[in-house]
Amino acid sequence: MRSWWQEIVGLVLPVACGGCGRPRTELCEECAAALAAVPRRVRPAPEPAGLPVVHAAAPYENAVRATLLAHKERGVLGLAGALAAAVRAGAGREGDEGPLLLVPVPSSRRATAGRGHDPARRIAVAATAELRRGGTAARVCAVLGQRRAVADQAGLKAGERHANLAGALAVADGGRRLLQGARVVLVDDVLTTGSSLAEAARAVRAVRAPGRGDSSTAEPLRAAVVAASPSAFEINRN
Repeated sequence: MRSWWQEIVGLVLPVACGGCGRPRTELCEECAAALAAVPRRVRPAPEPAGLPVVHAAAPYENAVRATLLAHKERGVLGLAGALAAAVRAGAGREGDEGPLLLVPVPSSRRATAGRGHDPARRIAVAATAELRRGGTAARVCAVLGQRRAVADQAGLKAGERHANLAGALAVADGGRRLLQGARVVLVDDVLTTGSSLAEAARAVRAVRAPGRGDSSTAEPLRAAVVAASPSAFEINRN
C-alpha cells in the first residue's frame, strides 16, 4: 500500500512509470518484475578481445529498454534503486575475498553535461547501497576516465565501435593503489557490442597486471549490466 505522502506527491507532481507509462508510479510492479529476472551470462557476437565475464538481468527490449532510457536520458531518480537490484548479481559471490569495488564505465564529458548525470555511475552508487544493506562491504570506485575524445557510438558497427574506443580510457592517478588486490566489477547500463566493457577492462588490467596484456587472468575481472541485446542471451542457449 502506498503511503499518504506518496499519494500527495502523485497528485501535486504527477509521474509515470518509466517502462510502460502507467500514471502515478515511477516503476510499476510489472516493469519492476522484468528488471528483477535471474541474471545470466551474456556474450555479444562477435565477442571483442579482452571482454570479461558479463552478467545481465534482462534483454534490452520493451519495458526494460524504456525504463533504462528514462533513467539514462531523463534522469528519473526513482529508477536507480530498481536498476541496482538488477545489477547486483554481477557483483561477485558471497565468500569471495577482498574488498568489492564497483567501477562504472564513464560517459563522455559532453554526454554527462547534457544529461546532468552519469547513468552508469548512478547505477553503481545505487547497487553499492543495496549490497551494503545485504551485508556485503562494497563501494564505488570511479577511477576510469576518458583520456581522449571519442565519437558518438550510435550508428557505429561492432568493429567501428572497438576502433573508436581503443585506448580511450585510463585509470586516474591514485586509482592503481585502490584496485590492487580488490574484487573489481565493471558496471554499465547496457551491453551491445561489448566494446565499452572491453576497453574498460583493458585500462584496469593495465594497472593491476602491467605488462601481461589484456589476456591476463591473474586477477580476473567481472562485469555487470542491467540489460543486453536479446541476441547476447540467445547465444548462451546453445
